[in-house]
Amino acid sequence: MNWQTAVDRTVSGLGFELVDLERSGGGLLRVFIDRLPGRPYPDGGVSVTVDDCEAVTRQLLYVLEVEQCDYARLEVSSPGLDRPLKKPQDYTRFAGSEVELTLRLPVDGRRKFRGTLLAEGEGWRVVFNDGKGEQALDFTLDEVRETRLVPVLDFKGRKSKAPVEPAHGGRKE
Repeated sequence: MNWQTAVDRTVSGLGFELVDLERSGGGLLRVFIDRLPGRPYPDGGVSVTVDDCEAVTRQLLYVLEVEQCDYARLEVSSPGLDRPLKKPQDYTRFAGSEVELTLRLPVDGRRKFRGTLLAEGEGWRVVFNDGKGEQALDFTLDEVRETRLVPVLDFKGRKSKAPVEPAHGGRKE
């Protein structure tokens, strides 16, 4: 078994979703986890906690040693407020949320779009306002370079309108 598979199995086995893995120079191994929707957690919350990250870190330290993975540092964290959407399940889970979408190739001279993510038949749609009114762009996941949730900032019950507009389904850390 390779180390990526070992990380995925470990994170999944502990009841979390593996959002992303990064391996960078200097031996840094970053693991981004999220809680599974609809699954009850001991604290009743829906967002990843420091305790969640600690539990995953402890288990991964053991697993990576057994798998003889060469790394210098391990970081386990939540995917953040601007969570990336990587898998088809992510798009389904966050349909209705505001996203920033970057395409591999431009459409009408444009690669970046910010709007509401919607399921559209076998594909996806982002609905946005480009100053000329509401527009829609249909796309497939093969056309996407990157998609991230637009952060929702909530300061004591007041949603921030600057620098980002509020959206549904954002993640809190």
